[in-house]
Amino acid sequence: MIRSYTLENGRLKPSQDLSADMEKIAWIDLFTPSREEETAVENLLTVALPTREEMEEIEISSRLYVEDGAYFMTATLPSHSDTDKPLMAPVTFILAGKKLITVRYTEPRAFVAFPQRAEKVATGCTNGETILVNLLESIVDRLADILEKAAKDIESLSRDVFESSKGKASTRNDHFQRVLKDIGRKEELVSNVRDSLLTFQRLSGFLAHALDQSKAVKDVRARVKTMSRDVLSLADHANFLSQKITFLLDATLGMINIEQNAIIKIFSVAAVVFLPPTLVASIYGMNFDIMPELNWTFGYPFAIGLMVLSAIIPFWLFRRRGWL
Repeated sequence: MIRSYTLENGRLKPSQDLSADMEKIAWIDLFTPSREEETAVENLLTVALPTREEMEEIEISSRLYVEDGAYFMTATLPSHSDTDKPLMAPVTFILAGKKLITVRYTEPRAFVAFPQRAEKVATGCTNGETILVNLLESIVDRLADILEKAAKDIESLSRDVFESSKGKASTRNDHFQRVLKDIGRKEELVSNVRDSLLTFQRLSGFLAHALDQSKAVKDVRARVKTMSRDVLSLADHANFLSQKITFLLDATLGMINIEQNAIIKIFSVAAVVFLPPTLVASIYGMNFDIMPELNWTFGYPFAIGLMVLSAIIPFWLFRRRGWL
C-alpha cells in the first residue's frame, strides 16, 4: 500500500495520484509494499529502496547510510504495545532531496495519529525534512506514553507483590503465578522500548549530521537536538524501570520461597512432634515376654498418656522459642 501526502498551508493533504502529483508530494509512506509498488516508487524517485531483509540487519552501516544523495535511516519501532504480544519491527526513513519516504511492515500508532493530526492542524510542515522531524517527535512521544503506562503497571505489580499475604495458600500461589507472568510481559515491553530508543539515539545523531549537510534551517536542527536529549532521558527512565522490574522479580521469587519454607516448616514441626509418640508406640509394640507393663491394669492408659505428653512437650518448646 502506498500513501502519499502533499503540503497545503503547513498541513498534510492525502494525494490520490502518485505520479500526477509527484512534484507536489512531500511524503510517500509505503506500508507492506508489493514489489510492483517498490519498483514504481524507485522509478519515480530514482532511489533504491531497501528490502525487508536489509532493514532487519543490525549493523549500523546497513541502517544509517547515504546513497545517491539520499539519507537512509532505519529504526526499530514497537507496535501493538497495548496488547500482550507487542511487535518490534524496523522502519526506514529516507530523505531524498526535499521528499520523505518511509518503508514499514507494521503499523506503529504514530503513523496513524500523526497524519490525522497534521491534516487538521498546521504543524509547520514545509518539506520532507520538517515532516520527518514532526513524525519522529510523534514517535518519541508515543514511546514516552508506553513507558509512562508501563511505570503505572509496575507500581500496581509492586502493590500486588507486597500486599498478597492474605487468603488461602492455593489462592496466593495462583496470585504469584499471575504476577510472574505480568512481570515477564512488562520486562519484554520495557526491553523492546529500550532497543527502540537505542536505535533512535543513533538515528538522531545521523539525522543531525544530515541536516547540517543539507543546510537545514536552524529551528529544525535545534528540534533534532532537543529530540536527542529527550531520547536519552527516556532511555535512562527505561533503564530505571528495567531495574525495578528485576527487583520485583527477585521480591516475588523471595515471597514464593517464604511460602514454600513455611509449608516445609509445618511438615518439619509435625514430624518432630509425632516422633516421640512413635518411639513410645514402637517400644510397647515389642514382643518381649518380660515387660512389666503388659500385665499392669493401667498399662494401656499409661502408654497413651505418655505418647500424648511426649507430643505436647516438643510442641510447647517450639511455641516458647518462637519457632511457630
